[in-house]
Amino acid sequence: MKTFKLVSMQLADDDSLVDIDMEDGLIINKEDDKGTWLVEAFVDHKYIPYFENCSLNDKEIIVQAVITKRENDPAAFVTKVCCVKKLKKHASILLTGKLTKPKSDYPEKLLEHLLEQGFTGDQLLSEFREKLISRPKIVLPKKV
Repeated sequence: MKTFKLVSMQLADDDSLVDIDMEDGLIINKEDDKGTWLVEAFVDHKYIPYFENCSLNDKEIIVQAVITKRENDPAAFVTKVCCVKKLKKHASILLTGKLTKPKSDYPEKLLEHLLEQGFTGDQLLSEFREKLISRPKIVLPKKV
């Protein structure tokens, strides 16, 4: 088994990604023949009903996890809730799942966003490099 720091986590919800505010987290590659991963996130109590509902309904959750360093690309997992534990200040959410093919269109969305803001030339390249590392959330206007 290999254990890594979980830096951030997002849930895929229809066509968008929902950021989960985490206090801390870890992710474990069990290195078994099934390709199983465990994800544990320490989150605010407000997330308990969502994860309990997913657990009761045996719902699959698509998770995008950034592992080890913030500048790493997110890894996508298809998961199910194993356990939800309410602690004093946070809740422990334990998910089990498998790595899946990531749908990483972040660089394309970032470039589109920067072009819409009017960046060009060297300034565009500089902003793109900086934002690709810091990975701010991007909201693009819906196209009709």
